[in-house]
Amino acid sequence: MSEVRHNWTKQEILDIYNKPFMELLYEAATVHRKNHDPNTVQVSTLLSIKTGGCPEDCGYCPQAARYHTNVEGNDLMSVSQVKAQALRAKTAGSSRVCMGAAWRNVKDGPEFDQVLEMVRTINKLDMEVCCTLGMITENQAHRLAEAGLYAYNHNLDTSEDYYKDVISTRAFKDRLDTIDNVRKSNVTVCSGGIIGMGEALEDRAGMLVALSTLDPQPESVPINALVAVEGTPMADLPPIPIWDMVRMVATTRIIMPETQVRLSAGRTQMSREGQAMCFFAGANSIFAGDKLLTTPNPDVNEDMAMFKLLGLNPQKAFTKVSQPQTVEAEDSQYAAKGEKPKWTRPGHTIDRNEAAKKKANLTE
Repeated sequence: MSEVRHNWTKQEILDIYNKPFMELLYEAATVHRKNHDPNTVQVSTLLSIKTGGCPEDCGYCPQAARYHTNVEGNDLMSVSQVKAQALRAKTAGSSRVCMGAAWRNVKDGPEFDQVLEMVRTINKLDMEVCCTLGMITENQAHRLAEAGLYAYNHNLDTSEDYYKDVISTRAFKDRLDTIDNVRKSNVTVCSGGIIGMGEALEDRAGMLVALSTLDPQPESVPINALVAVEGTPMADLPPIPIWDMVRMVATTRIIMPETQVRLSAGRTQMSREGQAMCFFAGANSIFAGDKLLTTPNPDVNEDMAMFKLLGLNPQKAFTKVSQPQTVEAEDSQYAAKGEKPKWTRPGHTIDRNEAAKKKANLTE
């Protein structure tokens, strides 16, 4: 097993990222094979359980209410709808269901109780359950853990330095505090970011510093390529080259050897050859299905054909961490507190985001 370090510096990470390409690939593949089965890739399904109307101003996101992106919003799905989708995903080969709600933060009440029941239901299907619901408190993390949640996703998105150029309605520290709250329960952490948002290489390295210096390191790190959506502030940014994506995956694998590196958004822009390089460099998870929340994703049949071509096998559920036990609502030790935490609102404005907001107002 490769040594897990928690003291990586930005310069060390940049030196790895900028290595000659073949040398970087070889090193990453070597680390990958020491810590993982190189022919096994987890297939996950991402389900938007509540779409659109988000009050945040994340410059990449089509679900922000302030932008005009033609995203069709929907209220919180029912437990039975989610169960049906989970069963369909399991039949198609997924071992993990990730549920996303377009909320700023979780609020105690009937909707959160409904999400807890969704978690119980999917865990009983012997599938890993991941949620991304915005910022959560320690008590809310414990309630999710009791329900049987396997992982909580809360991406850092980018470096702390560049973060203020992407989002103005919450602080970078709020993201770290949420991850810390999750760590106080027995739920695993899923946290990564997006490349291609106009950031510098130093920002990519800075994001990896923030993730790799967490102790323990996240069990999952999604690496997303920006999907530029019309109406968002980042609509006109060009797609990143596949070489950047491979370098990011490889660098992540080297500095976080035991982590599941998730090849996430942007796969529709990648050839099979490009994705194969990412798997060789250490990616061992993908999202299947024709949509990632609201953006396009390769069809599951295309992915299964690619797996067959490359000799890859879907990873079974609970391979890395054992299955959580579900505690029924009536037996819960953690009751709703009706908390109203004061998450940060930095208050600055981002010119690019303000311009997109103004354009949206003009088209309404």
